Amino acid sequence: MARVGFVYDPRYLGHEMGRSHPESPERLRAICAQLHSSGTWSRLHQVTPRPAERQWIECIHHTSYIDSLERRSPENGYAFLDPDTSMSPGTLDAAYLAAGGALAAVDAIMNGEIDQAFCAVRPPGHHAEADRAMGFCFFNTVAIAARYIQQQYGLQRILIVDWDVHHGNGTQHAFYDDASVLFFSTHQFPFYPGSGRATETGEGPGKGFTINVPLSDGEGDDEYREVFQKVLVPAADTFRPDFVLISAGFDAHRDDPLASMNLTEQGYSELTDIVGSIAKNHAGGRILACLEGGYHLKALANSVDRHLQALLAHS
Repeated sequence: MARVGFVYDPRYLGHEMGRSHPESPERLRAICAQLHSSGTWSRLHQVTPRPAERQWIECIHHTSYIDSLERRSPENGYAFLDPDTSMSPGTLDAAYLAAGGALAAVDAIMNGEIDQAFCAVRPPGHHAEADRAMGFCFFNTVAIAARYIQQQYGLQRILIVDWDVHHGNGTQHAFYDDASVLFFSTHQFPFYPGSGRATETGEGPGKGFTINVPLSDGEGDDEYREVFQKVLVPAADTFRPDFVLISAGFDAHRDDPLASMNLTEQGYSELTDIVGSIAKNHAGGRILACLEGGYHLKALANSVDRHLQALLAHS
């Protein structure tokens, strides 16, 4: 049985974008309540996050962009960065702590304290561009973690699996010309943010190291499983990653209000099993998953629980 770490901090609840906004603190409250109720919580190793050091955020984001977030962080109320994305007084601290939570989990994995980890963090990250907040995201946590793994620990080949229902445009752009990071994404298409066509495969040295699998409305467990088995597994076997990262959005669930896909909790468990086997075969079992989307509270909480149970079952 794998030793699975869990990153959480109450300060993640301090980020708010308005009472009716779907990316709310209630998401993490629902996850934690479910894990306590099911008993999964007691099987997890708690990992204490730290604010990410600025040098690691600057590996992905422009200094001028980080400075602009510092300037715009409000003392009260909200600062709107786009129609969907705003900052409250607690946002910037939560964003630094979300990125730093992933870094702390990487440290715990690389130091042998745990085998795998799930970061119950917010705000999410995979839409954040080098110079722009968008899609509820400020710092690209998974992308920052990838560079940290490479530069701090010398592991070179990083696989990023993004199963959020929305395409991870920020992550794709961060590594589009980089052959050391294999980015694999399944996502509803056409859909926000409009990127993620199958023809987007990378450029220069990174040509072929971006794999987009756009999916049609209504596709669910069977279709996702087939894509992961027939597309992701062979690509990973060729790439042979040293570390596996998951942008773990749970908004492709059939009950999610922001999308039109049909994944179930069982489906997420099966996808986790497939990614877990990749990590076991090539990366010493090393997996770090970071929460992205998922906006139906019960579906989100149950899906995260099943995801964690699947991680725990790997040895």
